[in-house]
Amino acid sequence: MPSLARGRSRFTMNIFYTFLHQPIFNVLIFIYNIPLVKDIGLAIIILTVLIKIVIYPLNSKAIKSQKELAKLNPKIKDIQEKYKDDKSAQGKATMELYKKEGVNPFAGCLPLLIQLPILLALFRVFLAGFELEQMQGLYSFIQSPGEINTLFLGIIDLSNSYWFIAITAGILQFIQVKMMSPALSKKKKDMASAMQKQMQYFFPAFTVIILFNLSSAIGLYWITTTVFTILQQKLILKKNGRD
Repeated sequence: MPSLARGRSRFTMNIFYTFLHQPIFNVLIFIYNIPLVKDIGLAIIILTVLIKIVIYPLNSKAIKSQKELAKLNPKIKDIQEKYKDDKSAQGKATMELYKKEGVNPFAGCLPLLIQLPILLALFRVFLAGFELEQMQGLYSFIQSPGEINTLFLGIIDLSNSYWFIAITAGILQFIQVKMMSPALSKKKKDMASAMQKQMQYFFPAFTVIILFNLSSAIGLYWITTTVFTILQQKLILKKNGRD
């Protein structure tokens, strides 16, 4: 049984490498080889934006679902208060509310689950670094650039970690989370509101801690994807406000 489990794990990793990690790495090197680019930092930004554009519809669906659910929070809290001693009635009333408002509480989960392997592959590409041995994974039609210059704009060495990149990523993460969080009532300070407020600070702080000791290539990717998501959220929320 252990050998079977190892075999399945190895098979899964091979699938992940062949269909996600390797293609993403090859596209990154292809972009880096473009004479007008020739900067690994710019290549990371371009690659991240391209992937975000490809998965834009999935992100849009997830953002809309999160905002629709956030709007229902006051009504859900009223239901929780009304049926605080009857969990069964509470659950039934909540589902009836979702049905009445035409909101699927799980609609935002599927797009995020589909994106997760792609984001993990991106993370693994940047985590592996850009050493010469990594070039063995290039396709035959992608020219090896040899040793990659890891300086971004000739200033920041993306193979090192920098506190200002980690903090910038954390600040942007805070802005993103804050945008998608409903306004907290000053009068109503229940447990859900307290937890929501904690999450607004937990995720950005967690982001800073993670990136503090990782290469700045990952930090640059994180900053780029967060900025893109913030702009996408602004566009979608503005459009919904007009509808």
